Amino acid sequence: MADKLLITDTILRDAHQSHAATRMRTEDMLPGCEILDSIGYWSLEMWGGATFDSCLRFLNEDPWERLRALRKALPNTKLQMLFRGQNILGYKHYADDVVEQFCRKAIENGIDVIRIFDALNDTRNLEAAIRFTKKYGGICEPAISYTISPVHNEDYFVKLAKELVQMGADVICIKDMANLLLPYSAYSLVKRLKQEINVPIHLHTHNTTGTGDMTLLMAVQAGVDIVDCALSPMGNGTSQPATEPLVATLKGTERDTGFDLLKLAEAAKHFRNVANKLKSEGSLDPKVLSVDTNTLLYQVPGGMLSNLISQLKQANAEDKYYDVLEEIPRVRKDFGYPPLVTPTSQIVGTQAVLNVVSGQRYKMFTKESKALLRGEYGRLPGEVNEEVRKMAIGEEDVITCRPADLLAPELDNYRNEIKDIMRQEEDVLSYALFPQVALKFFEKRNAPKAEVPKIADRPDPEPGLNDRDASPSEEITVLYVEDLTV
Repeated sequence: MADKLLITDTILRDAHQSHAATRMRTEDMLPGCEILDSIGYWSLEMWGGATFDSCLRFLNEDPWERLRALRKALPNTKLQMLFRGQNILGYKHYADDVVEQFCRKAIENGIDVIRIFDALNDTRNLEAAIRFTKKYGGICEPAISYTISPVHNEDYFVKLAKELVQMGADVICIKDMANLLLPYSAYSLVKRLKQEINVPIHLHTHNTTGTGDMTLLMAVQAGVDIVDCALSPMGNGTSQPATEPLVATLKGTERDTGFDLLKLAEAAKHFRNVANKLKSEGSLDPKVLSVDTNTLLYQVPGGMLSNLISQLKQANAEDKYYDVLEEIPRVRKDFGYPPLVTPTSQIVGTQAVLNVVSGQRYKMFTKESKALLRGEYGRLPGEVNEEVRKMAIGEEDVITCRPADLLAPELDNYRNEIKDIMRQEEDVLSYALFPQVALKFFEKRNAPKAEVPKIADRPDPEPGLNDRDASPSEEITVLYVEDLTV
């Protein structure tokens, strides 16, 4: 049997991304760092995902400053981030020179572990990030985006994991973003991976459907090395299963984490106050704590369901909710069964809404739907409905190479565009990923004695595909309505 179970806590990233649309401020994190640093976590996930966007767009914070501050405050614990392969943290593919510079600067500023995933599980989209993570000395943790479809089964995921190990993975993550990995399936998959590959297995799930705790426990029984949990003030619901119950459950067993429950209670006390603050500001809605079994019925992540409701409200078509839920699996099949994770979750969901609300399937396509079908995002896992593809892109050629091979180096162009306002090399990366949002941030930052508006005074983007309040789930909080076009 494996040694003691290792734990990554997500309280500083995914927990508040899932519960409070990534609105926890650095100033609320820092007072809890000393106790977090003493607990003995394998790592703390505290960067990447939607944190970068949210810092710039909503919190008037420099995400690079957050990373440096947390690195200083957590000297004894590995810091971990989530990285979307060739998309980095943005919504399109970037050239390899941008991917390289981002990996380099993330590691230089304090990141130890980079978890790298691709929405399509296209390993070509992970190549550069894996190579550059290793080049600059980071721990490379490529992820399998777990989903269920006629083309996704245990053999598929084991084969994918083996390929990622050959590419240089130090750790393999099973990334169950929609809480579709049920307990016995988790046991079987972890067991096989432990038998067939020789790097540690790290399991990430949510508790949206109420099965997450059981999934973690069965994975522990099968020998999983590391699991993601979230301290109880922001654990469970659309977030990860809570840390303390798992630690208590394993006390005295061969998988005992060795954690002190009193220290966890002390850390939880601080973050309970932070959660209450977010609740009072309206960022944390208690509805994210309830069990939602629709995910199991429709294989749609919880936050994506919230987005659909938001879009249908805009179209005065709330009565079409269940029609859209039935349409999503059909669109997903037509599009070759992509896993539903950013950005494919938003693309498929929005296309389903358009199909239902317009009264005619594929009467119109979003720009992103066309790009997905054209191969701009990478290789689709299953067979695409060629009739639908032709409706979307006509006689255009489908991209069959690694999409990033078609991109010329672009870092120098970005640097040149902001040379008069940049203050640090990292500004170029912020601008590359979120140009309009970063420019607004730089303008406020660079203004003399600028009055920084309170969050409540800062208007959000028009609510829509990814309305911040309607979108609590991990992979769904990060693409905003102005980032998708019809």
